[in-house]
Amino acid sequence: MPRLLQQGYAVRVLVRDPERLVYRDWYDLVEIFQGDLSKPETLAPALEGVEVAYYLVHSMGAGADFSERDRQNALNFAQQAQRSALEHCIYLGGLVPRTGNPSKHLASRAEVGEILRAHLPCTEFRAGPIIGSGSASFEMVRYLTERLPIMITPRWIDRLVSPIGIRDVLNYLIQSAEREPMGVVEIGAEPLTFREMMIGYAQERRLKRVILRTPVLAPRPAALWVGLVTPIPNRLAVPLVEGIVHSLTADTERARALFPEIEPMPYRNAVRLALLRIQEQAVETHWSGALGNAVTYRMEDWEGMICEERTVWTPYSPEAVFRAFCSLGGDTGWLVWNWAWHLRGAIDKLLGGPGLRRGRRHPLEVLPGEAIDFWRVEQVVPNRLLRLRAEMKVPGKAWLEFEALCENEGTRLFQRAWFEPRGLAGVAYWYLLYPIHRVIFSQMAHAVATRAELFAKPTAEAQPYSGP
Repeated sequence: MPRLLQQGYAVRVLVRDPERLVYRDWYDLVEIFQGDLSKPETLAPALEGVEVAYYLVHSMGAGADFSERDRQNALNFAQQAQRSALEHCIYLGGLVPRTGNPSKHLASRAEVGEILRAHLPCTEFRAGPIIGSGSASFEMVRYLTERLPIMITPRWIDRLVSPIGIRDVLNYLIQSAEREPMGVVEIGAEPLTFREMMIGYAQERRLKRVILRTPVLAPRPAALWVGLVTPIPNRLAVPLVEGIVHSLTADTERARALFPEIEPMPYRNAVRLALLRIQEQAVETHWSGALGNAVTYRMEDWEGMICEERTVWTPYSPEAVFRAFCSLGGDTGWLVWNWAWHLRGAIDKLLGGPGLRRGRRHPLEVLPGEAIDFWRVEQVVPNRLLRLRAEMKVPGKAWLEFEALCENEGTRLFQRAWFEPRGLAGVAYWYLLYPIHRVIFSQMAHAVATRAELFAKPTAEAQPYSGP
């Protein structure tokens, strides 16, 4: 969005949940249409008057039927776009192997491209692993290399792939808006093996790593291991690993002829820039922010809810208290009983949930819709409220909410745990864990109030509160 706006384009955004964009810097600079590719009737208004459309959608995180979802979404979009004045559809897909059968994920990416090209004037960029802060492919390399000094790997570790830096991908996407439709264009930097990618990352971080290759292929066990060691959930790790069982190299002859001004940066340069963005806390988007087919329910139906509330008065401002609870999760942790939070995350990971390893995009900033460990940010009201929706495996729906309200020359912090149980199992789950939750949540409320001191000076001398 920022790059298109810098070029002077009038930009329109199609999104399922507009509230997820409210705190983006460019929110007031674009037109926003609410719609869903699975609901064709919502697409026509968004396409009216559009000359160029970027198709940057896939359903890999949506479950086992993601291929059918992607197929139907592409058809819905293509059929609606045919009725509009669309002159150019630009699609970012994936490379396919030159020998051997592609994985289910890569086959689906190619099928979407075929559908769009069959119905519309289209440019289909095919890319390998994208190297940039927040990229799932980069995070997989990063966490494996950071956490495992010695790695025993399957033989696909020496398959060639063509990685590409996110800056180069963005350059291709932006510049193609001024070109005629170009069909399939493969993009990438100099091919490397997956082993060389990990060694290159280790060298940038000045880490010593030993990688031992075994003669077995075993893509699925390896993917499950990736899901265990890294923040990448199995539903993403499995297709990512299965996709590199065969070599994935780009034939960049057409890209060089069509875009002679773009010289893809070497892999090590892309890694260096990605690490710099992470260090500067300037990650714009993160793979965990994608909802897939996750239910975007909100806490609106109060009937049948269980609520546990804690309140603490603190002499600090609402802004300081807000920043304190918005900094929870990720590297900061949850202030109290962190070992119990990590145990819960490990159990959730074993049950197929996201666990705690998703972390967070930024140590202080939160945006609606993004992930914080095994929570999803549902609502943010600046300097007042943060509501997190649980995505861990629980027999029901759960939320954790923080609210900061001015009171008595200070701030009263409200911390609420909401639970909507599903059947008898949900009720039993809540009451069995209540003794533990009571201790943890009470201590956490006090710890958040104390943490506010890091973000502001006292607005009043601390004093007992005599109100109700």
